[in-house]
Amino acid sequence: MPLKNYGVLKGKAIDSREGMGASPHFQILIVDDDLRHRIAINVKSKVEPSELLYYVDENFDHPMVTELESLLPGFHELPSEHGGMALDYIRGNCFDLSMAKPLPHDIPGPDNDLNELIHKYVARAIAMENSAVYAFGEKWGPETKRDKYFGFKPGNGIHDIHANQGNSDAWRGDDGVYQDGGLIIHLPDEARWVAIFLAFQSQCFHTDDVTGHRIPEACDGGGGAPPGPPVDEPTETRDKDVRIIAALINPEGHDYGLESVTLLNTTPDSIDLDGWAIADKNKKKAHLSGSIGAGETLRITLSGKDAQLSNKGGIITLLDRKGLKVDGVSYTKKEASGSGWTMVF
Repeated sequence: MPLKNYGVLKGKAIDSREGMGASPHFQILIVDDDLRHRIAINVKSKVEPSELLYYVDENFDHPMVTELESLLPGFHELPSEHGGMALDYIRGNCFDLSMAKPLPHDIPGPDNDLNELIHKYVARAIAMENSAVYAFGEKWGPETKRDKYFGFKPGNGIHDIHANQGNSDAWRGDDGVYQDGGLIIHLPDEARWVAIFLAFQSQCFHTDDVTGHRIPEACDGGGGAPPGPPVDEPTETRDKDVRIIAALINPEGHDYGLESVTLLNTTPDSIDLDGWAIADKNKKKAHLSGSIGAGETLRITLSGKDAQLSNKGGIITLLDRKGLKVDGVSYTKKEASGSGWTMVF
């Protein structure tokens, strides 16, 4: 079943431990107004390949940031549904999945493994008095015993700080949508939000919209990186073959029927768009037709009757005829504030 107690913990980081041993986890000690918590972050997979995929955004700018900042310290349970703060690597367009790269957890030398990468940002949060850490994942505790790493009692914390969908068979029971883990750090003195996203290479980034299970025909053997086309269907599009490159989010005057999304075909072939769709943050879809020529752009004007681009921040997702994500972007309220300006992604 999906995670039982999914949510986000907000607090101040005061200590950390690098992950070692057979099942290493990077440990962070967090305090809120009332309790201490331990964040346990996987830095090595139990199955091969053992290196986790990671992506760090040192200037994370997403609509959820405003909501996160308004939270009080402590754990907040989140409904696993669109439109809220729940993380979904695929549907939330938090980052470009193709940019996630594998990194070992323990390599001789300085600043070259996953432990050290996480420590780099956590250490800055510990040193900065007004910083805040937001850990997305599953809550455990309270336990009757002391925490085995930091000694506080009652022991409790957050784990599953990684993608929680598209799992291989052994962990299929943990699958779900809008329940991914992640670590977001607010560094006010640097006017910066840092986001760290993690996934296992055994996971797949094409999953069922209801169950979060991997879609077999799209997962190409189960690789964590966005898969290429199935070998028996060479004409199928791959992730990023067609990209969302711009959008008119806030037209002058009334928005209805004037918003638009511009697509770019990056391939040397014309692509049939019949059955494709553009989806907004509320999962409303504007269905497409026709084709986009090789290397050409196509501006899609939205009717306003289905998908709409909110001026308060949102996401835009391009889906192929199978409903699989081809590309996705996000934008903030500030970025959408300029009336009549086309935003470039």
